[in-house]
Amino acid sequence: MKTEEISRVLFEKGLKVTPQRIAVYEAVARLNNHPTAESIIKYIRKTYPNISTATVYKVLDAFTEKGLVNRVKTEKDMMRYDAVLESHHHLYCSETDRIEDYHDEQLDNILKNYFEEKGISDFKVEDIKLQIVGKFLKS
Repeated sequence: MKTEEISRVLFEKGLKVTPQRIAVYEAVARLNNHPTAESIIKYIRKTYPNISTATVYKVLDAFTEKGLVNRVKTEKDMMRYDAVLESHHHLYCSETDRIEDYHDEQLDNILKNYFEEKGISDFKVEDIKLQIVGKFLKS
């Protein structure tokens, strides 16, 4: 994603466009592997060596609040970030902590229909996200 596109997205979400916010958003999108905040900081510091850790965390919190990124918590309680906003699930490798996006329209329909038919008393389902835990057979 180009700087102009990122600036437009930030502006549309009501966020002030700053070099730090552009750098953080670009890092999450470019790393494309559900990076941790630490991975994002390491990536950004190649270009902006003086960016503070607190700034990156504040920007990630603002992005999450505005719906620009999603948080993904691993089985090891590590917080990761995902710039893919369309509905999808995750494959989580319990050995390597690797996360991959998993898209399956048939599964989405099965889950949606199940909860529409069954329902949960006093609860409205807004979204369903699975984290499928296992081990990748190939790296």
